[in-house]
Amino acid sequence: MGNIDESFFQETEHRPKQSTIEAENIPLIDLSPALTSDPSNSSSEFTSLVAEIGGACKNWGFFQVINHGVPSTCREKIERASKEFFLQPTEEKRKVSRDEDKPMGFYDTEHTKNVRDWKEVFDFFVENPTVLPASHEPHDMELKELTNQWPNFPTNFREACEEYARGIEKLSYKLLELIALSLGLPSERLNSYFKEQTSFMRLNYYPLCPIRHLALGVGRHKDSGALTVLAQDDVGGLEVKRKTDGEWIQVKPTPDAYIVNVGDIIQVWSNDRYESVEHRVVASSKKERFSIPFFFSPSHYVMVEPLEELISEESPAKYKAYNWGKFNTTRNLSNFKKLNVENIQIYHFRIGDL
Repeated sequence: MGNIDESFFQETEHRPKQSTIEAENIPLIDLSPALTSDPSNSSSEFTSLVAEIGGACKNWGFFQVINHGVPSTCREKIERASKEFFLQPTEEKRKVSRDEDKPMGFYDTEHTKNVRDWKEVFDFFVENPTVLPASHEPHDMELKELTNQWPNFPTNFREACEEYARGIEKLSYKLLELIALSLGLPSERLNSYFKEQTSFMRLNYYPLCPIRHLALGVGRHKDSGALTVLAQDDVGGLEVKRKTDGEWIQVKPTPDAYIVNVGDIIQVWSNDRYESVEHRVVASSKKERFSIPFFFSPSHYVMVEPLEELISEESPAKYKAYNWGKFNTTRNLSNFKKLNVENIQIYHFRIGDL
């Protein structure tokens, strides 16, 4: 990313606090019972797994999974292709740069002068093309088909990406079913919302940061979709804000594990039983880092609101319904041009004093 002086890092709100706690880790959950049992299984192992998932979602909003069923060869292939792509000359990567018309592709902070995050990314949709609203305006019904861009090198890049995406998609549906069961719902209660999913995958590259104390790999944020499933390398850097006391907890890398976090949509569907939690990535001055998050998101026409089964007189709905496609388009367009709207968040749909 070139030589950049300290004036590049002037946004103090994104500078990491120094009080990160390294002694504790997020829950580590073995998914073996879910791979060998039917979702209606009432065995003690499966019942315990569902309870573990529910506890992790409620208490942390984050957890790691092992014995998840994603072939290690699939992950190795995309990790190798990702490194080959990012380590080639910048001018080659920018041949597939993303923009307002093609929001999938390559992006780097130096190119855009984004002082918030120290990273390069490559994004691609799981469904190609993916349909989203063309405008953030609420009464504009026009839709547009968005397609992926693929580089010429590495030659197996697209194949590796698409194969890996299908493996993580399968895992994501399994996790979705376990979360539904943990909420006391039928296992497939949430599946229909993803028939024409808007999910996408992101390849992250965090170069060495010469001024680590002034930058973050990714600033503090919450994920707006339903679930995020992350593969990270052995360098680490992901930090989660612990719900009990607001301290930042460093997520220690676990070999062959995936890190899962609840997004804003699950928070709304669960009527705040499960909460989307802030997290960030700390930059490193010692070793470059690679990671691959999968953002599992529903169809553009889905109206996101608390599930009727989880609403009662004692626990009334805490959110008004909002259209996921419009919500998503508003946030995406904010990356490319200024809109006369505040950066939209789920708290904008929260129903007042309950």
